[in-house]
Amino acid sequence: MQPALIVTGGSRGIGAATALLAAQRGYAVAVNYTRHAAAAEAVVSQIRTAGGSAIAVQADVADEAQVLAMFRQVDTALGRLSGLVNNAGVVDRAERLDAMDMQRLRRMFDINVLGSFLCARQAVLRMSTRHGGVGGAIVNVSSVAARLGGSGQYVDYAAAKGAIDTFTVGLAREVATEGIRVNAVRPGIIETEIHASGGQPNRARKLAPTIPVQRPGTAMEVAHSIVWLLSQEASYTTGAILDVSGGR
Repeated sequence: MQPALIVTGGSRGIGAATALLAAQRGYAVAVNYTRHAAAAEAVVSQIRTAGGSAIAVQADVADEAQVLAMFRQVDTALGRLSGLVNNAGVVDRAERLDAMDMQRLRRMFDINVLGSFLCARQAVLRMSTRHGGVGGAIVNVSSVAARLGGSGQYVDYAAAKGAIDTFTVGLAREVATEGIRVNAVRPGIIETEIHASGGQPNRARKLAPTIPVQRPGTAMEVAHSIVWLLSQEASYTTGAILDVSGGR
């Protein structure tokens, strides 16, 4: 049976690229989405057309009940879980902290931080040798914003991704003797739909001159790093945070 992988936020951008590449490398992929069912089904269709195995699974990662249901669905449909990519995340419009309301802050941390915690917890319960599993790998998608701070734009997003960096290191050490590796990638400016969701659809191109390589990255360039960290080629890598940022 193919190893099963869950990619949260897998319907678009980095998540979709990761799902497609992972399927090419032999994973049966659960493409998680919150609202964009058609986009998720399109990713699944591409995988199946190429001879791979995939399902689309709806769940808001900030809702514990929905996360539990998603993992149960994957257990039934795809079998033993081997990997998790915590990619689901949100950004918001550029604002200073003194203009941010509580609704924005709760959404930012509920999805970007607590969602990753909830999904990782369920993955550990399935993959850890302590719980009868045979091991596996978790890759968290952070952001270079965790290093840069996001000042004047989205310090909330940057802080949430900083929490993901710390979570990655801590969880990696916690489960290192239980067959689970935990790593993170920190994308820089990547040409995806997330910029439009923050009200800046041309942000990636506008910022190109500030990037040492003078261009934004692609979702597939990030996906290659994620899939490598999932693979046995990275068998001695855990607790690592890999910048995929064009030198930014």
